[in-house]
Amino acid sequence: LWPWLLASSGLSALIQLATLPFFPDSPSYLLIQKGNEEACRKAIRKLWGEGDHQAEIDDIMKEKAAMTSTKTLRVLEVIKERSLRWQLYILMTVMTTLQLCGINAIYFYSFEVFHTAKFEEYLIPYVSLGVGLCECLSSILCSTLIDRFGRKVLLWGGYVLMCSVLALLTMTLSLQHQFFWMHYFSVILIFLFVIFYGIGP
Repeated sequence: LWPWLLASSGLSALIQLATLPFFPDSPSYLLIQKGNEEACRKAIRKLWGEGDHQAEIDDIMKEKAAMTSTKTLRVLEVIKERSLRWQLYILMTVMTTLQLCGINAIYFYSFEVFHTAKFEEYLIPYVSLGVGLCECLSSILCSTLIDRFGRKVLLWGGYVLMCSVLALLTMTLSLQHQFFWMHYFSVILIFLFVIFYGIGP
């Protein structure tokens, strides 16, 4: 079954590959990069139907004017530019915390936790699959929540909840030999951690 599950991801890629030639080009790409206004209008009509789309074209033209007046910076110039310093710090902090948040450790040790929780050997891969499904569903949920609460709230909330879950998970793993129900609590915490990871970072 696992080879088929792994191969199933190739099915979506094959569908995308087959349908890609039928998608219209981006209107902004056609106008800004190619400078082809007629092709841009045709792509807009294909995307949004017939009608007067001059306002959209004017917006793209403003974007083009803004891009031509903006200087493209190289990596070293971005690092040296004082006006971009805080944005760079924030970006580095977010990316570093994303790498060190513990999600890789959770995925790596989840099999051991499930095994200790006395799950049958043949069930453990399906429980692991459930963990991955939780991350996928929470990422979809995040796309609906981000418009309502904003990125900042989801980041802060996600990291706070993940830290809390990791603290509880450390405690349950330490006490798992004293209380039999701690194994199951650890499994629940793993699922919660993955959900909070998908919603937050």
